[in-house]
Amino acid sequence: MENRGIVRNIISIKTPPAQPGFLGPDHTARAVIYNEFRHSDPFILLMDDFLDKKDDEPVGGPHPHAGFETVSLLLEGEIGDEAHTMKQGDFQMMTAGSGIVHTETIEGKSRMRLLQMWLNLPKADRWTAPRVQDIALANAPAIERNGVKTVLYSGSFAGLDSPVKNYVPLIVADIRLKPGAKLAESLPATYNAFLYVIEGNVEVGDERSDLDVNQIGWLSRGVIGEASELVVVAGSEGARVVLYAGEPQYDQIVSYGPFISDHQEEIKALYSDFRHGKMRHVSTLPEEQRFNY
Repeated sequence: MENRGIVRNIISIKTPPAQPGFLGPDHTARAVIYNEFRHSDPFILLMDDFLDKKDDEPVGGPHPHAGFETVSLLLEGEIGDEAHTMKQGDFQMMTAGSGIVHTETIEGKSRMRLLQMWLNLPKADRWTAPRVQDIALANAPAIERNGVKTVLYSGSFAGLDSPVKNYVPLIVADIRLKPGAKLAESLPATYNAFLYVIEGNVEVGDERSDLDVNQIGWLSRGVIGEASELVVVAGSEGARVVLYAGEPQYDQIVSYGPFISDHQEEIKALYSDFRHGKMRHVSTLPEEQRFNY
């Protein structure tokens, strides 16, 4: 029998509250990961944004990023601009790198829920050329067995391989479990990993820790060369969880506004570049820096 090694258990649980968002009274946001990079490396930030917009005033607009990657999974609705629209279940990884401007605009009445992560770039790739990768739900690798459906957007997991290119090794999987169904899959032991419950509730690991809707559960880690297994069992109503797992980079970062850097002086230079129009809009990237899978 294959050696599955250690079982990944829950080591901490957080229930991020829904708070007023910056897009107005119809916007709520949960800071799933925020200001805890020492423990969450390579994950800098994860926001769960919900918008139930009841008027026709456009919200959102163009804004810059640099020094990291945005990892976006649209759970509900549509979002985008004239260059590209994401629909329910679509995924995008935007490498801001040396600097890029993008636009997230919602026109008219809209109901939308978006998970957007800021993912650290390795120090050697901090200022790489920007690129954007999109994978539609219909094209994402998926498997359904034993009451568990897994859709994989990044990395390798559950026998699936995503075409998305990574600077930091990263697994992103949307997992739906029928009532009582069990997922048991190998996971790289050194990856920092967590589950975020979208619907229902689950028991995790051989300690069978409860994880409920809107909770984030961080998983224990192993060491290099060790095998590890993720075990998740759905409750009586079934469940939907999103798995994020990434290789820590162990680099110090400086975060200010929409930028991540290695030194404070670089932040000032990034603001100067943006003000002087030196950052390209994502819609103007050449074809070799845009990937649609």
